[in-house]
Amino acid sequence: MRIRKFSRRALVAAGAALTATAVLGVGVVNADAAERTTTAATTIATKSGKAAPGGGTAKTLVLYDTTGPYGWMGEVYATQTANLTSHFGSWTAAPVANYKAKDLDLYTAVVYLGSTYDEALPAAFLDDVAATKKPVTWVFDNIWQLTSRDASFAANHGFTSGLFDDAAVAEVTYKGAALTRDTTDKSGIMNLSISDASKVKTLASAVRPDGTSFPWAVQSGNFTYVGEIPFAYVTHDDRYLAFADMLFDSLGDTGVSRERHRALARIEDVGPDADPAELRAIADYLYAEKVPFSVAVYPRFRDPKGVQNNGKPQDYSLVQKPKVVAALKYMQQRGGTLLMHGYTHQFGNVANPYDGMSANDFEFYAAHVDAGDSVIYDGPVAGDSAAWAASRIAASGLTFALAGLGVPSTFEFPHYAGSAVDYQTVNSILGKRYDRGLYFPGVLTGGKLDYARQFGQFFPYTVRDVYGSVVIPENIGNVEPEPFNNHPARLPADLLASAKRNLVVRDGVASFFYHPYLGTDYLKQLVPGIKAQGYSFVAGDSMLAN
Repeated sequence: MRIRKFSRRALVAAGAALTATAVLGVGVVNADAAERTTTAATTIATKSGKAAPGGGTAKTLVLYDTTGPYGWMGEVYATQTANLTSHFGSWTAAPVANYKAKDLDLYTAVVYLGSTYDEALPAAFLDDVAATKKPVTWVFDNIWQLTSRDASFAANHGFTSGLFDDAAVAEVTYKGAALTRDTTDKSGIMNLSISDASKVKTLASAVRPDGTSFPWAVQSGNFTYVGEIPFAYVTHDDRYLAFADMLFDSLGDTGVSRERHRALARIEDVGPDADPAELRAIADYLYAEKVPFSVAVYPRFRDPKGVQNNGKPQDYSLVQKPKVVAALKYMQQRGGTLLMHGYTHQFGNVANPYDGMSANDFEFYAAHVDAGDSVIYDGPVAGDSAAWAASRIAASGLTFALAGLGVPSTFEFPHYAGSAVDYQTVNSILGKRYDRGLYFPGVLTGGKLDYARQFGQFFPYTVRDVYGSVVIPENIGNVEPEPFNNHPARLPADLLASAKRNLVVRDGVASFFYHPYLGTDYLKQLVPGIKAQGYSFVAGDSMLAN
């Protein structure tokens, strides 16, 4: 059986190597800067002046910690936050240590990420937060510095800092939904001391193993406090969704005046080796259900080790498979939109990490399977560069064109992985993706990229990520009947449970991908199940129009 794209768990964050710019004394990375530069001096356009994917006009200042042995995590969390806030408008990210008095005046809101215990916060920052009427979102550590600095904080807001609760909290309730929390996270959750409950609105609650609970996030006036970093050990069903939704309150409604829940379907890993009958059956079912869909296509098939051909290598493109091309055109006629899913969906003649065959292996990133049967990310592939990535994209587009299918305008990274340079190159050529991103420390600072600490992020709504690309979201995963690489099986019921939890995100989506070799039986459970939850299926490109 083919090994296909896996739904990996990852620390959720974001990045791209950017050049720091000084704004009002703050060393920052600004999403509206003229250009972004990697440490290798590769530049990309930033889409300066373009509207936020969600239609909003907020200007968010994202501040983060940098000290201590885990100071690098501050940048990780800040870039994740920047990705989310891009839905609502522009953002600027900066180390909190560089904050100068009145910096906040240029922004509509501020998010501070307290990831280092007792990071020395500038008095100017504490004083401006205490005085401002603008929305403030404070995440996790160092709230005690604010409550100590501002003698009237408790009287004005009805709470002050408390003690960390180390209970193995596995559930966070939000809007009546039970969101999950991985108990691997041992950093604890701040249990606030509430002095005047009439001034405090509990937005979400942390549920202990014994059933008792305490506030996970609260709001008082213009101030929102979240009791832990919401980006650690994130899954499809995570309390991360609560944080993603809370941003609507502090950053604006993004032009959407009502609850709106859209669904997206993407047919995955379709290449020249596809079964035309399977493709037509998928298209017929989705067309009958009035479901527009996307089709992720790699136009050249390679099996350099002859895995499926008795040891004899294979190499052919769509041009040589007219029946597959005809089936793809049929899918287009039935409401399908083709995506560029790389060129060969594998790399060279090596196992990367499985067997070198298209759709099984990574194309833009190196990986191997360790002794414990886990996929380990190794870093950029040999010879990786902007020119190399551009050549793959050009070859892919030419192959689509020669097959008479037109050149897709949206890219999806095979196995959701590429180097920072690869992501930047895709942005410079196409400007939009339909996937989850892979990001790296070193992005916001313009420092050396740390490929040993890569991290991924999924989005419950459209964003313009730190690479500059608009990202159409995929957020509830795929059907995988058998466990593999230490990942459990995932069936339609699991995806439907994730879709239901994602309903807590106003203007959120339920977006899945599906392999055609599974037939239509699982699809016939997914589509009506998602519709029954109140989602409306839309085309991927419609997500670009707010």
